[in-house]
Amino acid sequence: MLLKAMMQPVKELLLFLLLAIFTKATGMRPPHSRSASDSQQSISFCLSWRLAVEANNVRAWRTVPTQCLRYIETYMIGGQYDRDVELIVEQILSYVNEIVVSDDGMDAWILDVDDTCISNVFYYRGKRYGCDPYDPSGFKAWALKGGCPSIPAMLVLFSKLVEGGFKIILVTGRDEATFGEVTRENLRNQGFSGYEKLIMRSESDRGKTAVAYKSGIRKQLMEEGYRIWGNVGDQWSDLQGEYVGNRTFKIPNPMYFVP
Repeated sequence: MLLKAMMQPVKELLLFLLLAIFTKATGMRPPHSRSASDSQQSISFCLSWRLAVEANNVRAWRTVPTQCLRYIETYMIGGQYDRDVELIVEQILSYVNEIVVSDDGMDAWILDVDDTCISNVFYYRGKRYGCDPYDPSGFKAWALKGGCPSIPAMLVLFSKLVEGGFKIILVTGRDEATFGEVTRENLRNQGFSGYEKLIMRSESDRGKTAVAYKSGIRKQLMEEGYRIWGNVGDQWSDLQGEYVGNRTFKIPNPMYFVP
């Protein structure tokens, strides 16, 4: 009995050594190690995917990859998104400080509205941060509530531009007939007051791509004599096309793509 008891630890040690040799030889990893590694690979993929989206190397994507749900959630509400926008605003203000504003009232900045000035992140939380397909009726119901919160750093930028004597022109893909009143009220409630004008889609803009629609608006503004010093948006379609302005600045948005 004593000998048997003494041999048990030896047997366990031999079994452990055999398992270690087999694992190394076959490239296997313990389950907990494999899980941690898979998680790290998923995070790495999602970080690369988001970078490619922001660089406009991934285009016309319909939904966020499902394995990136937690990554995008953490990015959007965990603080990194806010820090990224703050850094972009710092760069914009550095550029603004180099501009000498004229006294004719025609020095302008163009700002997009959704997810540039005000945020839809609470709506997209219910859509798994973009993992679910776009839901026009769902977004309409959300937007009509008028409860979009401001993006803090962008409100700071807006206020400084107004104080600096620039004319702020808000250009949105929302249509005037449906969202005009509620959008103005939402902006006002969130502190966006003192802008030059809010331009929304009219009946004649139906069917136009975002690039065509916003290019046409910018052309009209320049023909009216405005000097567009800067153009800020969360979509590449806000910043592409003609008459984009002296400089463009992209606000991050990994939740959806507007062609």
